Amino acid sequence: MSDPGPWKPGEVVPQSGIYACDCGKVHLWSKSTDVRGHRFPPLPYDCSGQAWTLRTQAHPDTD
Repeated sequence: MSDPGPWKPGEVVPQSGIYACDCGKVHLWSKSTDVRGHRFPPLPYDCSGQAWTLRTQAHPDTD
């Protein structure tokens, strides 16, 4: 993974995986499973964050 992020809603997902909002809080829909080539969804309505950060790679063996 070359770009460590974070990524804003609407940007293209660089790598499939589980992403979390960067606000640091746990709330409904604070994590999102995203597929490479798709676009990041909007952040949760009650989120004070600005972007998505990668938490778990979908395929850690392939880079």
